[in-house]
Amino acid sequence: MFEIGDNIVYPMYGVGVIEGIEEKEIQGNSQRYYVINIPTNKLQVFIPTKNITNSNIRSVADKQSMDVVLDIFHYGETDRSLTWKQRYKINTDKVKTGNLKDCAEVVRDLMRIQTEKTLNPSEKTLLDKAKRIFVGELRLIEGITQVQADDLLETCINA
Repeated sequence: MFEIGDNIVYPMYGVGVIEGIEEKEIQGNSQRYYVINIPTNKLQVFIPTKNITNSNIRSVADKQSMDVVLDIFHYGETDRSLTWKQRYKINTDKVKTGNLKDCAEVVRDLMRIQTEKTLNPSEKTLLDKAKRIFVGELRLIEGITQVQADDLLETCINA
């Protein structure tokens, strides 16, 4: 499914690159593994090739998809009627999907709420994780720096 050098998004971890495919023997079972480097978290992850479809790992989106998502990010509505516990459950589930649009909605909604009031520690951690994933993909697609990506998000939220 993936090849060495492919850029991927690993839900809850971030944007990474397939660095290799290795054969490893664990507890007497030999399997092939994707070796994934996730630089923002300083992680190297091994995923069995046979389990890759269940992991929600996906290829990095294209520019057209990102443009659509940025439009949603900018103009989409934020539901402020939910309690923080309801919002946390929904947002955690969205980030776990690995879907670009879902992750962008989490970042958008929590950033907007954060401008009005302090997020509780669980939501703050979730925002940091979702933002790291979304910004990592945005930077890769747009070819921009961390500062430029952060500025773009702030502009969308404050417009």
